[in-house]
Amino acid sequence: MRRMLACVVALAAMLPLPGEAAPPPHAWLFGAWTGGLFPAPSPLTAAACLGQPTIIFTRDVVMRATLTEPTYIERVVATARTGPGRTDFTFAPLAPPAADDAANPLTALSAAPGGGFGCEAADVLHVQRHGDNEISFPGCTDFPNPLVRCPSK
Repeated sequence: MRRMLACVVALAAMLPLPGEAAPPPHAWLFGAWTGGLFPAPSPLTAAACLGQPTIIFTRDVVMRATLTEPTYIERVVATARTGPGRTDFTFAPLAPPAADDAANPLTALSAAPGGGFGCEAADVLHVQRHGDNEISFPGCTDFPNPLVRCPSK
């Protein structure tokens, strides 16, 4: 009886409070991920991974690192649809680069794919779940390797 009561209490703690919104369908992705551009390092420490993750997922924004930019490209999530072992994102279109940014060849190079992920369109990202701590972006040429979740400790 105690075990059943503990399970009910634990399940109730996961449910949203009345008037509180349910978590978004992509909540399982929240956090920092590394790899994708290159294979993820096998002895992965939290400090090394969180120091420069490749991708960061939040509720409203997906941030990605590039090889040519010191800052992350931020993509605002328009929709996130989750199916079995998969999440598909569409993003709000990017604003055109400012005139002074267009003259910088590195900015032009990193903006060439439109801040996308190398998928069939710049405003799309497909995420395939391989486990709790490993994902890949199938069909997205900018990320040929799997990504792993950064450890918290």
